[in-house]
Amino acid sequence: MTIDALDARIIEVLRQEPRIGLVEVARRLEVARGTVQARLAKLQERGVIRGHGPEIDPARMGYPVLAFVFLQIAQGRLKEAVAVLTSTPEVLEATATSGPSDLLCRIVARDTEHLQEIVNRLLSNNAIRRSTSYIALSQPIPFRTGPLVAEAGSAA
Repeated sequence: MTIDALDARIIEVLRQEPRIGLVEVARRLEVARGTVQARLAKLQERGVIRGHGPEIDPARMGYPVLAFVFLQIAQGRLKEAVAVLTSTPEVLEATATSGPSDLLCRIVARDTEHLQEIVNRLLSNNAIRRSTSYIALSQPIPFRTGPLVAEAGSAA
């Protein structure tokens, strides 16, 4: 499933101004409000748009250390490892990977000592065999979807 140019324009306006009303989106894009509403509903139904909540900056909440932690999981114990990760609030996401590690986790911490405590807590569970941590030094390109949306919209 792809998006078209109008979908891309709707997403861009909403991405830049998440609190904007549909009437204003329609006015700016010079289309009917019903068109915007129907397109938005389809994008949500298809899972292209997954939420409208505020974006949170963990660093500004007291968690300035960002680490990417690769985990090796004991054979057949992925479900148990995921339960441990889910119960750890500092684990923002976990993605299954190919290669020597099984999961890649995005973890935030107050400082490096706190990161060590989190990793030790994870490793205390026998489902998680080994970890390799990489601390992020800077973020030259923050998470973004705008260029991808524009490309997908123009390719349709």
